[in-house]
Amino acid sequence: MGKRSSRDIRSESRLDVLHALLSAGTSTRGELAQVTGLSIATVATIVQELRGEGLVADAGSSALGAGRPTTMLRVNGDRGRILGIDVAETYVRAIVFDAALEQVGSVEVPMDESLPSVGSVTESIVRAVDTALSETGVDRAHVLGAGVALPGLISAEESADAVAPRWAARNVEVLHRLRERIGLPLVVENPLKAIATAELWFGRGRTASSMVIANLGTGVGAGIVLEGKILRGATHSAGEWGHAVLVLDGRSCRCGRLGCVEAYVGAPGIQQTLREIAPDHELARVPQREFIDGLARTHRESGGDPVVEEVLERTAHYLGVALGDLASIIDPEVMMLTGWTAWALGDDLVDPTKAELQRRAPAGATTGVELGVSTVRGSSVAIGMATLAFERFLGDVGLSTTRLPLAL
Repeated sequence: MGKRSSRDIRSESRLDVLHALLSAGTSTRGELAQVTGLSIATVATIVQELRGEGLVADAGSSALGAGRPTTMLRVNGDRGRILGIDVAETYVRAIVFDAALEQVGSVEVPMDESLPSVGSVTESIVRAVDTALSETGVDRAHVLGAGVALPGLISAEESADAVAPRWAARNVEVLHRLRERIGLPLVVENPLKAIATAELWFGRGRTASSMVIANLGTGVGAGIVLEGKILRGATHSAGEWGHAVLVLDGRSCRCGRLGCVEAYVGAPGIQQTLREIAPDHELARVPQREFIDGLARTHRESGGDPVVEEVLERTAHYLGVALGDLASIIDPEVMMLTGWTAWALGDDLVDPTKAELQRRAPAGATTGVELGVSTVRGSSVAIGMATLAFERFLGDVGLSTTRLPLAL
């Protein structure tokens, strides 16, 4: 890592102030200084700089105490609009945020996962963006930027192949077309890094310097934060934890390998566990989301279902072992579960998973580690991508020196 310049330090201080103000909603200069550890004079200077770009506005005054009323501050959401775009294997979701990263509107466009060509993926993204802007009445000139999360690996080198599971499209080719079609400043990232960004800005990451965010859905992966920075790796592929081997020569994974974590704690893997226990169970053949919701509902009903209880017990075992290995390598302060499977089952899985994690991990590796369900709800991928687009905008206007992975 190169030596930080005074410009880099000033940039980090501006981001700290914005983090604190976005988190608080409204705040005073004194409160921002207390939260960030910066001097009041430094905060006052930064606030003035942010005002100069229209990013901070007054939010009334505080009349607490006997002294002069203190001006309250807020991030000015009307400064512009930002797009966060989540390109999944079956849909494209485009969410419009204001400059305070509050959601304004959302559009979801279905995508045929069986034949996703470069053209069809690009068209789905463009259609989602156009529809989202149209439905929210936002002119492109008012858009500060857009962040696009593409499944699979995103390489800083545009010559690299980047193919997501079950996709026929190469991400690099999609990027070339998007550059021509979208007409907005773009930032592109892997969904796992987007989730980590959302957790850093709006979740537990505000107060934790080392963290793992395990995303549980159809697929499985992990966003990793070390010393306040997102771990990307040499080829931007860090976090593909779902394809680490959990069971030697175990179940087939859709990546083509055997025994991957995803094959046991991804939604299809959890359903496979149920079919192994009770092939004729009523939840054995239902769609994934209906299956996960059914597990949660049945578990919470009076009396429960012994098959469902065994499925959850085995899933907590698999998840605890897999997280324990990750914890022994990363040594995080915090491990958070996110994604639609985690939101449905997380509260039922946290305690048994933590017990398994502590029992199976190497001695001392998980002592004191916090395990919980992320409080960043909604589309954390889109939230993270909008945040990265916001960071790019700050760089474009000279307020940040953040080096983004792939800006177009």
